Amino acid sequence: MFLSVFDMFKIGIGPSSSHTMGPMVAAARFLDMLKKSPFRAAGLRASLHGSLAFTGVGHASDRATILGLAGFVPATYEHARAETVLAAIFQNKLIDVPDLGALHFDPSKDLLFDYDTVLSGHANGMILRATDAQGDVILEQIFYSIGGGFVLTDSELATGKIPDTSGPAVPFPFVNATEMLKMAKASGKSIAEIKRANELVHKSPNQLHQGIADIWAVMSDCIDKGMRETGILPGGLKVRRRAQGIHASLLAERGLNLAPPHTINDWMSLYAMAVNEENAAGGRVVTAPTNGAAGVVPAVLRYYLDHVPGASSEKIDDYFLTAAAIGGIVKHNASISGAECGCQAEVGSAAAMAAAGLAAVLGGTPEQIENAAEIALEHHLGMTCDPVAGLVQVPCIERNGLGAIKAVSAASLALRGDGVHLVSLDVCVETMRQTGRDMSDKYKETSLGGLAVNVPNC
Repeated sequence: MFLSVFDMFKIGIGPSSSHTMGPMVAAARFLDMLKKSPFRAAGLRASLHGSLAFTGVGHASDRATILGLAGFVPATYEHARAETVLAAIFQNKLIDVPDLGALHFDPSKDLLFDYDTVLSGHANGMILRATDAQGDVILEQIFYSIGGGFVLTDSELATGKIPDTSGPAVPFPFVNATEMLKMAKASGKSIAEIKRANELVHKSPNQLHQGIADIWAVMSDCIDKGMRETGILPGGLKVRRRAQGIHASLLAERGLNLAPPHTINDWMSLYAMAVNEENAAGGRVVTAPTNGAAGVVPAVLRYYLDHVPGASSEKIDDYFLTAAAIGGIVKHNASISGAECGCQAEVGSAAAMAAAGLAAVLGGTPEQIENAAEIALEHHLGMTCDPVAGLVQVPCIERNGLGAIKAVSAASLALRGDGVHLVSLDVCVETMRQTGRDMSDKYKETSLGGLAVNVPNC
């Protein structure tokens, strides 16, 4: 198995990797298929199913689908241009598709939220269709958005073909934590070093380093922007941005010797909440491993760089490589999708990744790093995904703050030991998979249970 650090950390837009970025990516793939089709298209249609239907409005799935059909992709998304293009589509009932011309598309009729038709492959399903001048379907494709911005066609999902596993063989092809630790011990390398060796099969050392630097730059800018912005988040819940006020309060306390030691938790929460407020506003974020959990990994790294004595920016690569190794194990053996396994798969996975990364840059052994990831994930087991009004705001924003705190605590506990522990990360990941399988769909990003039905939406 090879999942690159750039698969786990993808630059994109909020508010959701599975519900916003995924549909946009799927639409872009559909356009590529359409361009290779021998038939001439005259119109486009789309239908969203399962969780994409139930929480699609709050996650901007409809908007993302339309923009994807208009040629937008998450990595190069430009908000101002997107607004102009959307306005023109709603007014003219046409999508000007690159290399295909103007195709008929009436958002009120050609984009359907289908709450009744269940697609069997995954909770996040969508169908894209192209029609001819008579309205007959000339091309149809089912896509599944499986979390973290990953998208598969129905045939890819059925055959187990994962596009990101193709390519040349890597020197350390671990598929679980047990294999990872054995390879680290046999080679005498750290987890970051074996992950780096795998990455260098696909990229040069400079490409790898610069790519990680770009990821951190977007994450760090997102934290800073989130700590500056004020106002009300979109969507109708009238959730007020809090990061700017918390930041101002923490800065005012500095040097006054008034703050208790546990105030460091507020700094960690602040960094995570700043990211997730930006995500909720549709800003530029990085999947880590998803948008809904995008605040944990950057918050823990900012905590390390700004608050830990002796911290070094030279260890940023090791942080991300180690985190990606853990994220790849979780994704391969369970899920990072809230619609599949609840929030344990999103914030739980993010906390495990961040805990491992922090343990690594603090000098932990491979066994201590694996222990840190396990502790963080274990204490998110059973966590549901029940966003109020289908928005990635409540409880998601604060939950990232607490995920960051758990990650730091998990790393600290692991570093106090020797790496020997009862529950392995592999057992914990499998438990998360089973728990997600048994969890009611009400608690898996459908907004049909939990806080979503007990908190008034206005």
